[in-house]
This record gives sequence, C-alpha cells and structure tokens, in this order.
Amino acid sequence: MVRMSAEERRESVVRAAMAEFARGGYYGTSTEAIAKRVGVSQPYLFRLFPGKKAIFLAAAERCVDDTVRMFREASEGLTGEAALHAMSSAYLTVITEHPEQLMMQMQMYLAVAAAEQEGDYEFGESVRTGWMRLWDTVHLPLGADVEATTNFLACGMLVNCLSAMGFPSGHRVWEGLYTAAGPVACGTAGGEAADGAAGPGE
Repeated sequence: MVRMSAEERRESVVRAAMAEFARGGYYGTSTEAIAKRVGVSQPYLFRLFPGKKAIFLAAAERCVDDTVRMFREASEGLTGEAALHAMSSAYLTVITEHPEQLMMQMQMYLAVAAAEQEGDYEFGESVRTGWMRLWDTVHLPLGADVEATTNFLACGMLVNCLSAMGFPSGHRVWEGLYTAAGPVACGTAGGEAADGAAGPGE
C-alpha cells in the first residue's frame, strides 16, 4: 500500500473538511468527524493544522479556489455576454453536480456573521478576501464593467439562496434569472433580463 505524503494527507483533510463543514457548518462539525472521514486520528489532524478554525479557513479558501478556477476556465477567450453565459452555465453545473460547493459557500458566510458577533474578525477577513478574488476573476471577462459585475454576482447569490431552499426547475421564482439563451440573464450589462425565462435545467 502506497503511503500518502503529508501534503497529500493535508489535501485529503481539506476535501473532507469541505464535505463535513458544508453539511454541519463550523459550529456543528467536530474535528473528530473530519478525522474519521479522512481515516486519521485527531492528534494527526492537529499535526497538519493548529486547530478547527485553521481547518475551516483552509476549506473555505479551497472552495473559493475551486470557484475561481471554474470561472477562469469557463470564460477563457470570451468577453461580455458570451463570458457571462459561459460562467453562469459552468457555475450552475457545479452547484447542481456538487452541492457541497454551494453548501460550503453558505456556511462560510454564516460563520463570518456568527464569529463577528463574538468579536472574532479572522473569519471575515479571510472570507472577504476570497470574495474579492471572485469579484476580480469575473470583472475583467465582463469588460471591467462594475454594474455588470455587481449584477452577475448579485444574481449568483440569489441562485445560491433559491438552490439552497430547494426551489425546483420551472418554479416561477426562477423567472428573470434564466432564459432560452442561458442562465442568469439579469447579469447582463445594465441588468436587463431577456424574455422567455425558464427554470434551471430546462
């Protein structure tokens, strides 16, 4: 049996942590559950990370990394509305096929709010830095248009919320977000949605 290096084991911990935190959140997830999913002891876990907060922040950073990479790959060689629809379609595919990506994002924002209520601003600094990376990643393909970038990300957050609540394809709450041409039509420059809205997956 091939032994994993410390870096490979760290990677497996981050991936396991994303899955566990996505489901249980920061406060509802134990390091024991993460260690069990990876197949290591808790003492070994703490040889790789100094504590639970460090594990969560590493998982949050990885969630952002994955999203940034997905947007970059989807928009490569494209600009404007072509980039917008490509990034939107790629994002919808990711959160549909890998719901832990969506759930982890939602848990990140909740963790920031909860931590800052207790006077801990480290979560917020890290997650806000990640959010700005997302902003910058989509900003250039959208023509460095602040309004288009804002609309795109705002629609993306609405997609997150509606998806997290389980609204099915074809439900009227999706109208204005999806058209025959592609998803998140309200992310076009000027925020104008096209006619013929349809639910995701249609």
